[in-house]
Amino acid sequence: MEENQMQINLPPEVAGGVYSNLAIIAHSPSEFVIDFVSVMPQVKPAQVRSRVILTPENTKKLLLALQDNIRKYEQQFGKIDINPNFPSNTAPMSFGGGEA
Repeated sequence: MEENQMQINLPPEVAGGVYSNLAIIAHSPSEFVIDFVSVMPQVKPAQVRSRVILTPENTKKLLLALQDNIRKYEQQFGKIDINPNFPSNTAPMSFGGGEA
């Protein structure tokens, strides 16, 4: 094992993850805020399941990591299609922009 290798603990209560079918992203000059929301039919209001706050630099690193992983996924499983007819106000992932 390398001396500088980071060790990460994954507690059992976090290991199961949370389901999200909507992401709302806002930003300020110093941070990006990503709210992961679960929108379920007949359940109102939709629930924010997790909020992640990142520096701009780490947000860009996340973007690059996601792009790389999507590329690898599509090489293995095929292209991910986004339905152009899905109403934009109910899209599974939305990017609100704005201020955090």
